[in-house]
Amino acid sequence: MYWPFLFSGAFFSSDASRGPGIVVKSRAKADFMPTDLLSIAGYDPSGGAGVHLDIRVFEHLGFRGYGILTSVTAQNSAKVDRAFPLPARLVGQQYEALICETRFAGIKVGMAGSLENLAAVARILGRNPSIPRVVDPVFRSSSGTRLLEAGAIPRFLKLLKGNATLITPNLDEASALAGLPVRTVEGMKEAARMICEKILSPCLVKGGHLEGGAVDVLYDGGFRVFRHARIERSVHGTGCFLSAAILGHLAEGRGIEEACRRGIALTALGIRKAVPAGKGRMAFSFPFKTISPRRRTVSKIGPGGILTASLKPGPVPRRRTSE
Repeated sequence: MYWPFLFSGAFFSSDASRGPGIVVKSRAKADFMPTDLLSIAGYDPSGGAGVHLDIRVFEHLGFRGYGILTSVTAQNSAKVDRAFPLPARLVGQQYEALICETRFAGIKVGMAGSLENLAAVARILGRNPSIPRVVDPVFRSSSGTRLLEAGAIPRFLKLLKGNATLITPNLDEASALAGLPVRTVEGMKEAARMICEKILSPCLVKGGHLEGGAVDVLYDGGFRVFRHARIERSVHGTGCFLSAAILGHLAEGRGIEEACRRGIALTALGIRKAVPAGKGRMAFSFPFKTISPRRRTVSKIGPGGILTASLKPGPVPRRRTSE
């Protein structure tokens, strides 16, 4: 089963009319405006994961990040003590307030916190079928705290069906969603295929903790296996970082496979550059040197609000935005 309109980047068109240099006299009249990405996830007071980290990744890739909170946690770099879901009505109201003045080029979903919140998030995703939507399922924290109520898996699958461009479960989450143990690369392939068929969206199963080597498996109607060196570091928020990075690359107009490949590479670089944080796991540290296609666009806001942008010759993706 294959849905090329979801995976090929077909929801983006190209515009080759822009030349190698643009000088715009007013931000309000600018032809090339910053792209906005939205994270819908929980709040981590340590800043190492959730909405806080997502926005930092978006900004690192040259986007402006917005955040909608679904839950507030009591945690530090070592563990999550408690999670306090926000009312589902508030989740929806946060979105309505933002959408009045902002058009998003992509949405990333992390921790929902409750089934009621998940339903609210699914409605938001359903209103934005033309932009990339990356869902990183968060059922438990790394320290073992449950972040979504028991028995929620069938409802999770039903609500997300057809409402995501990509889902990015880890080994435990893939096991829960597929209903089978996932301990090998072959098991990852089977789980990715089953999840894809259940929710009608591509699935990237993350195997950073797989025995024998770090492997990620993408299924989008065919299999792509990404093998990479294991980095012996315990870093907080790697799943959030990866899914946010993939969304950024999808919003650049890239296809699923390339966005995953670039997101995995950026996450590995971020892990290498991570710094100690408190008494627990290490934390991502920004900025670190990378070159994104958006970073190749050099822009400055000068006196009087003048935006100067220097673009390389060639087509520039025209990004669709949310409605």
